[in-house]
Order: sequence, then C-alpha cells, then structure tokens
Amino acid sequence: MRVLGVDPGLTRCGLGVVEGRPGRASLVAVGVVRTPSDAEPGERLVFLESELDRWMERFTPEVVAIERVFADVNVQSVMTTAHATAIALLTAGKRGIPVAFHTPTEVKASVTGTGRAEKAQVGSMVARILGLNEAPRPADAADALALAICHLWRGAAQGRLSELAKAARA
Repeated sequence: MRVLGVDPGLTRCGLGVVEGRPGRASLVAVGVVRTPSDAEPGERLVFLESELDRWMERFTPEVVAIERVFADVNVQSVMTTAHATAIALLTAGKRGIPVAFHTPTEVKASVTGTGRAEKAQVGSMVARILGLNEAPRPADAADALALAICHLWRGAAQGRLSELAKAARA
C-alpha cells in the first residue's frame, strides 16, 4: 500500500509518502510545501492545491492520511489549518483517492508507543522506522511521514478487519 501523509498548514504543509504493509514501511518521498507569505489567502490555497495535485500525480497514493484538526486556543491557527485540510480533501476527492483522518495522539502512539510523545521523539522514531540517518526536517515533514506510517499500520489493519467482518455476515 502507498500512503500520502498530509500535515496540513497554510504556511507550511508537510507531505510524506510511504509504501509497505503493517510493520514494514519504506520512504518514497518527503517534503514541505511553503506557500508565499505575501500572497492573499485564496492565492495561497490555490498554490497548495497545485502542489498537492502534483504530488498525487507523481506518487499515485492509494490513500491520503490527514491529521485531524483539533480545537485550540488560537482560533486563527485552527481556521487556516482547516482550510489546508479542505484543500487536501478536495485534491484527493477529485482523483477518487480515499481519505483517512488520524488524531495527533493516535499518530504518536502508532510510531512511538505512547500518545504523549514529544515532536523530537516522533521524528526520531520516523527516522528509525524508515532507516534514515536523521529525522526529516522541518518537523512538518516528519509529522507527515508519521501520519502515513500510522495509516499504513493501523488503517490497513482496520480495513482488513472490516472486510473480514463483512464477509462473515454475508
């Protein structure tokens, strides 16, 4: 399975593609889309859509895993993150690619064993899992890979269990 992980953000949007199966993952690509800070919000969203579309065309993911936006004290930050999330949903939807959401706690637990891990621990484990010499930088890139790994390991297994349950009922 090939998964594109998206750590949504309007200023920086982390992207990471992994391939494999539960318990085994390999790096395909990692990067960060930085939108022009002097552009209007609508222009920044169009730029983000274009870059996400380019990644989906180039890396042909089977599923897109996106971090679930959570409420925060900073409403402005939540809103811009939600806008970036909508662009990722739109881009995947246009291509018919399924989308899965994972909470930050779920992602941390998946790659480190604890939902309370710090960013540095997540980055370190992403590097270890993917056989990299160091954690991808900036943290948005490592977070995107962690999302993809989480879905590869958890989402794939949950999907198979759902299929088995449906087959048993039939």
